[in-house]
Amino acid sequence: MKKLYLVRHAKSSWENNNLKDIERPLNKRGERDAPFMGKLMKENNIKPVLMIASPAERALSTAKYFCSEMDISKKHLLIDNNLYEAGRKDILKVIHQFDNEKNSAMIFSHNPGLTDTANFLTNGEISDIPTCGIVSLNCKINSWNELDNTNCELDFFEFPKKHSK
Repeated sequence: MKKLYLVRHAKSSWENNNLKDIERPLNKRGERDAPFMGKLMKENNIKPVLMIASPAERALSTAKYFCSEMDISKKHLLIDNNLYEAGRKDILKVIHQFDNEKNSAMIFSHNPGLTDTANFLTNGEISDIPTCGIVSLNCKINSWNELDNTNCELDFFEFPKKHSK
């Protein structure tokens, strides 16, 4: 059995029109939500062995906040260029190449690919993973390359607005 966490980056800023898309940072809401969600994961004893992020500034910043809150060294955070602007097939290709010794992994990436991946793997109907949303999957597999839509089930779906008052 393996655990997979799909995390959409926190809310990003559109303030500076001169920045390339990949360079866009988190906005104030993103800087609030990412640590909150990382802390929520820690409170639920979630500590993935593998942390992989898109190279986009907003995804990488989100992942770093999670690492800080979950007491995971940032040196264990990997960047995979294939997760930037990735569709479902790209995301699955990245997952299929994970080290099988690692039984839990957290990916920080983007929509619409992330929502499409979650829905494909669970045969689900999540209309949209919101910013800083997390989809947790239980995967009845021994090897990451076995991952498909026949062996995953939704464990939980968390997002910041679920916890706002």
